[in-house]
Amino acid sequence: CTEFTSATSSLLFICLFVYVFLKGQRWSGINRVPPGSGTFLAGAAAAADVSPGSEDVKAPRFRSPELRVQYSRSAESRSNSLKIVGSILFPVKVYVKLDHSSPHILCVTNHLRNSELIDPVFRWSGPGGYLSSENSSVQVSPTGTLIFGHFRSDLSGLYTCSLVYKLIAGQPDKRLKIKYLIYAYSDPQYYYELTVQYHAAPCSSFHNTSFGKALLQILSKLVADLSCEVSLIKAECHHVKMQRGGLQSEIFFTFSVTCLDTENNKLCPQSGCDVPHRLYKARDLIERFFKKEVEIRKKSSEPLPEIYYIEGTLQMVWVDRCYPGYGVNAVRHPDCPECCVNSSGKKMLGKLVTAY
Repeated sequence: CTEFTSATSSLLFICLFVYVFLKGQRWSGINRVPPGSGTFLAGAAAAADVSPGSEDVKAPRFRSPELRVQYSRSAESRSNSLKIVGSILFPVKVYVKLDHSSPHILCVTNHLRNSELIDPVFRWSGPGGYLSSENSSVQVSPTGTLIFGHFRSDLSGLYTCSLVYKLIAGQPDKRLKIKYLIYAYSDPQYYYELTVQYHAAPCSSFHNTSFGKALLQILSKLVADLSCEVSLIKAECHHVKMQRGGLQSEIFFTFSVTCLDTENNKLCPQSGCDVPHRLYKARDLIERFFKKEVEIRKKSSEPLPEIYYIEGTLQMVWVDRCYPGYGVNAVRHPDCPECCVNSSGKKMLGKLVTAY
């Protein structure tokens, strides 16, 4: 605190007061996302382009951060019971969440699923060759059902099941090849990018740097109980020519607000622990912080401090980005339009076109 002038010290006092004030109201009035079953992504795995008559499993078409999390948290527990059937006309697309189990991928068409098969022989092959249950991450049941556990990105690819069977004993064998395009996907990396401007000390003053550190510390403590973090991306001091006025120094701050991907946060119930939900709460706390700072300053009879928040400059932009190696492509993946899908799918599709 000794690094601050008396003017900047008064601002720090105001900031700390606002922080204490908001601490007491942290959990009031910030439930922004209404509960709802929403749509469902299987485990998360979503079956797309499934043949008629199979389970009605659809990937969510998210339109906003709020809608993005309005799906049932029972989705992952239900993924193991989902069953996807194939088609002899086209490869069925299946989306499996990274490090999760896949749904049950059947080596039958919808028509054969309801038929009795005599002496069936199932043989699965994938990007690495023929599959067997000896691989700890892959299970092939006696009835030809393929199940992945803890799906990895390198497991993405074209999978083919060769089926040999009879419908009537004594008749010649019938043969089918059923293809699946299986993609690994991950959730986007969600965060808020926060920009805000402050009237500053002269740009050469060390007070600006000290104030930036203090502001970062206050914002970080404000959202700490939500398992969220605030990071300073950049702080730039500029000389701004005012309308019908002279030059003044302003600091342009850019922060990122992220939440840790923790599921054992005891401070929030069930769906409230989701990263997007906690980010909404963090956003509300930060917005209220700056609003309260303005209110206190307007009520104060003290002169303006040297460094103070410029009202109306706060902006918080929702950002979701895919991790390296993953991308969003609504044209290629219309049933999972905002999923971060493993980009190796481009190579998979190229091989498939060549094969046909």
